[in-house]
Amino acid sequence: MIIETLPVGNMEANCHIIGCEETRKAIVVDPGEEADRIQARLNKLNLKAEAIVLTHGHVDHIGALGELKELTGAKVMIHTQDGEMLTNPKKNLSAWMGYQMSFQPAERLLEDGDTIEVGKITLEVLHTPGHTPGGICLKAGKDLFSGDTLFAQSIGRSDFPGGSHTTLIRSIKNKLLVLPEDTKVYTGHGPATTIGLEKRHNPFL
Repeated sequence: MIIETLPVGNMEANCHIIGCEETRKAIVVDPGEEADRIQARLNKLNLKAEAIVLTHGHVDHIGALGELKELTGAKVMIHTQDGEMLTNPKKNLSAWMGYQMSFQPAERLLEDGDTIEVGKITLEVLHTPGHTPGGICLKAGKDLFSGDTLFAQSIGRSDFPGGSHTTLIRSIKNKLLVLPEDTKVYTGHGPATTIGLEKRHNPFL
């Protein structure tokens, strides 16, 4: 499995490209900005995006969605409880930043326990609310894409509309910290980490 991480935009949200080495099909996670740069990396890796999966609906993780979908034709997926954030600028926070960002509804609304299959890649959807009501993490074997749920020695904010610190901590403890300690965590901002490191060193946990 190919994994490439691109920090994109002013807020340096991590966009992850997950590619199948056999079929050259790929999943793009959280295209926050810079659609052309994401497409250029796909081209360099000889990958074709078949799915765009959003860990949640905040503006810094969805900003390049429309343009990347036009470039790739990939199917857009987001959790059911964040689905409206694609069409509502207030809910995706773009309205509070002085502009109106909205997109077409997702082709697939995800639920906890769903699987996403592209090429030989299978991602398991873990619903981890707290940062947003429909926040998710994506698990592929011992690789985890955590969005803004868990960071290296930090956790996602819970002071945005729909956020809850109590719910976020519960999600992390019940869904993530039960995973093997050598699970590598590709975060929504900042460096990658592991579940074991966060168990021992994350001050929020």
